[in-house]
Amino acid sequence: QVQLVESGGGLVQPGGSLRLSCAASGSIFLLSTMGWWRQAPGEERELVATITRDGTSNSQDSVKGRFTVSRDNAKNTVYLQMSSLKPEDTAVYYCYARNIMHQNYWGQGIQVTVSS
Repeated sequence: QVQLVESGGGLVQPGGSLRLSCAASGSIFLLSTMGWWRQAPGEERELVATITRDGTSNSQDSVKGRFTVSRDNAKNTVYLQMSSLKPEDTAVYYCYARNIMHQNYWGQGIQVTVSS
C-alpha cells in the first residue's frame, strides 16, 4: 500500500504562484510514475502532469510553460510548481502514484482557488 499526503494549496490571485507537494509513504520502492490530476466543479478529473522515476515528465497543453512537475526520489516527494495561475486552474488537485504492477494510488485532494 502507498499513502499520499498533499500540501501547499490555497487561495491565490490571478497571475500568482503556488507550489504543491505530495509525500509518499508505504511501499514506495515499487513506485514508478507520480504526478498530479485535478477536478474542477462539474468537470471530470483530468491529468495535469506526471513524472517518471528517471525524471521524464509529461503535462497537458493548457499548463505547459506555466506548471512544472518535479520529483525528489530521496524524499519520496513530488512537486507541482504553478505559475501565472488563471481562474480556470481552480480545482481540487490530486496527487497520483502508480507502481510497477500498474496499481494506482490517490491522495485525498487539495483545493487550489485562483480568484481576485
